[in-house]
Amino acid sequence: MFQLTTNDFIFTLAGIVLFLGVVSFIIGLITLAFKITSGDYAKISNQSAKLISKGLTDDVSDLMRNASSLLESLTQMSKTRAGVGMFLIIVAFILFIVAYYLVTQVL
Repeated sequence: MFQLTTNDFIFTLAGIVLFLGVVSFIIGLITLAFKITSGDYAKISNQSAKLISKGLTDDVSDLMRNASSLLESLTQMSKTRAGVGMFLIIVAFILFIVAYYLVTQVL
């Protein structure tokens, strides 16, 4: 078995925390970057717009209400994804600060 000093343990812990911060940051950026460009989101939005126009011409109020509800749900989903992305980026910065603090305690 190898000897692990306190400094080695703190550096290893700081490296792991830094790695987790980088992963969290990358996942947060990907979540924010691909928030709007999702193909499913665009497809559902286009279909909902067609439903609304069909509802206007045929005077079907229930269809209009359901399509409006669907568009509202899609908007909320988009906001939720943005919130998750921002949360992951904030967690990443906190992990960066913790890693920096651990390293400065050794040096």
